[in-house]
Amino acid sequence: MWVAQSDEHPSSVVAITPRPGELFGYEIIDTVGQGAGSVIYAASDPQTRQIVALKHVMVKCDKDQRFVEQLRAELEVGQKVANPGLRKSLDLKTKTTWLGKVTEAALIMELVDGTPLDQELPGDLIRLVDCFTRTAEALGALHAMGYCHCDLKPANILLSAAGKTKVIDLGQASPLGTRKQRIQGTPDFIAPEQVKCHAVTQQTDVFNLGATMYWCLSGEKMPTLFTAGKGENSFVVNDQIRTPHEIRPRVPENLSNLVMECVKLKPDRRPADMAEVARRLEVIRFGMARARRVSVA
Repeated sequence: MWVAQSDEHPSSVVAITPRPGELFGYEIIDTVGQGAGSVIYAASDPQTRQIVALKHVMVKCDKDQRFVEQLRAELEVGQKVANPGLRKSLDLKTKTTWLGKVTEAALIMELVDGTPLDQELPGDLIRLVDCFTRTAEALGALHAMGYCHCDLKPANILLSAAGKTKVIDLGQASPLGTRKQRIQGTPDFIAPEQVKCHAVTQQTDVFNLGATMYWCLSGEKMPTLFTAGKGENSFVVNDQIRTPHEIRPRVPENLSNLVMECVKLKPDRRPADMAEVARRLEVIRFGMARARRVSVA
């Protein structure tokens, strides 16, 4: 099995609180996840009885308002998605003071059956490559809508027992070409241009996916400009990073090479878009399957 340790940072974990019986009129069924400033529940829609995911945020201080803004961003993007590989957003509920300040919010989303890759990786490498391919296709659909995900990582890719892949958490998604005012992303998967607050592009998500594949295949975190230092003289040099094949020789060299191309420091040296990444993954997968058939024969 291709096992790697979770990269989850203590600062991104919210304290476990007693599960409420209801929120915004929704019956709370179970706790299904948690993240920065939020807890995600399985809940029942009071009108349709449909089971949905409810991402709940409590605003305890002014800094927590950013979590509400992320819910609004996720609603805006998630309502537009049509690709089955992207999670849909359905509605946003808020409670406010008499001055209009939000004190509590809940994003209503499609409930997804699947386990995040940072919690469990498939034991079969071909199945993992299939997951990478579906992820690239979903991100390509997001790019076609004009948005960059900006926070692709193993925790944001769900894989079901049936092999269906779903990319989640669109809270940091931004229009392509956006220059963010502050650094946003996850340290071990963040692209150099995100650290420098340069414009985000399709190649930004290519880097995030490459860093994700690196972790899944090698079991090690790839050094990024954020973890190594943000200066121009940072010691992050592509040629000095061990490849997945060097760490785990069972990883095919062509797959390892693709990963390392995706994480080039300069965006214009990465694959041009997700269509190219998905196409190359399909070719690699075909070769792996063919080699397996030959070895069995």
